[in-house]
Amino acid sequence: MNLNKIFVLGNLTADPVARALPSGQSVVNFSIATNRIFYNKERQKQQQTEFHNIVAFGRIAEIAQQYLKKGSMVLIEGRIQTRNWQDSSGNRRNRTEIITERLQLGPRSGFSQTAPPQSFSDQNQNQPQEKISQENIPIIEEGKDEEKPPSTEEPQATTAGNPPDDKEEEIDVKSIPF
Repeated sequence: MNLNKIFVLGNLTADPVARALPSGQSVVNFSIATNRIFYNKERQKQQQTEFHNIVAFGRIAEIAQQYLKKGSMVLIEGRIQTRNWQDSSGNRRNRTEIITERLQLGPRSGFSQTAPPQSFSDQNQNQPQEKISQENIPIIEEGKDEEKPPSTEEPQATTAGNPPDDKEEEIDVKSIPF
């Protein structure tokens, strides 16, 4: 069994660059910088920055183009892919990229690091956006039809046309066997 999975949390180094494939599918390229802080043998604080090339396709690309800009924090989940080609001078070139499978937006600019980001929805583009809790940050997955943030309301179940019960059964944590 093999696994090619990567998670990268960092900040964009420049605005995303959007284009379209001949098939009409949207593609966005951008770069993320991640920092590693460590102490050397002399106990001096050191910082190492890595730059990651990111590629997003389809709906994820459209969302990245719309919501991300230079300095934005973003969490990318994807796979590593290396492309090889020959340039116009005949030199062999390669580029290692992260192909985005999921994208999670970080806090919007203007918010502090601990403030929750604003939610987005295709249905509410003309209405003011609501703030959502940190646990409900929208996650955009490749190939998923639903890109809306999870609802904060619990669905009300009905059976055979009867209205839902007003009393909901609570689960006692002490009764859980583990």
